[in-house]
Amino acid sequence: MDLDGVIVREEHPVPGADRFLARLSETQHPFLVLTNNSMYTTRDLAARLGRMGVQIAPDSIFTSALATAQFLGEQRPNGTAFVMGEAGLINALYDVGYTQAEMDPDYVVLGETRTYSFERISKAIQLIERGARFIATNPDPTGPSLEGSLPATGSVAALISSATGVQPYFIGKPNPYMIRSALRKIGAHSESTVMIGDRMDTDVVTGLEAGCETILVLSGITQSEAEAHRFGYLPSHIVGSVAELVDEVQPLEA
Repeated sequence: MDLDGVIVREEHPVPGADRFLARLSETQHPFLVLTNNSMYTTRDLAARLGRMGVQIAPDSIFTSALATAQFLGEQRPNGTAFVMGEAGLINALYDVGYTQAEMDPDYVVLGETRTYSFERISKAIQLIERGARFIATNPDPTGPSLEGSLPATGSVAALISSATGVQPYFIGKPNPYMIRSALRKIGAHSESTVMIGDRMDTDVVTGLEAGCETILVLSGITQSEAEAHRFGYLPSHIVGSVAELVDEVQPLEA
């Protein structure tokens, strides 16, 4: 399931999300909370959620930073990267054997940060022009804040692409790579897995392309069924929020 709009919204828990998570644990359903936000480590996210009253173990959180690090570790083991991001991305890359490099890195890796600087963006452009491969954790153009939308990875990636003519490879949703990695992490098969999200263009399409059943909740970005029907595809189900799913979660068969 997605995090923002499904479990929390604007720094507050979605009503009933705690009961839904508790029901999944009670019935021993393995689950992962997915987020395209690459800024935080899973421990940091778990702590932030805990302060909101939502209890999720770090191992039950999967970020675009972890997916990006896993992808790069598979593609080019023990490589080097010029990283624009925060602790979540930097630590994930370290954990797969990557080192940071300012000169001739294998990759320029762009993630979420609140401190995008002209100097770092210029450096990324120059390195890509010299042959560094361009990877971005997610394509989201904006991120939420209490004050309104903030520029996010997708917007900065577009700026760099405009300057270099090089498009990044995005790892996070809607790339099916992220959900397939999540499926492997919990030992699940797509045929018996449900993807729950609040966005048609990331969560639902990701689940569909991975072969999962999909549930759209109207507690986040998508506010009405009419919005969902504007797309060329539909989720398996549409509900107001995960609170409506609590009674639908049955114990796993032995």
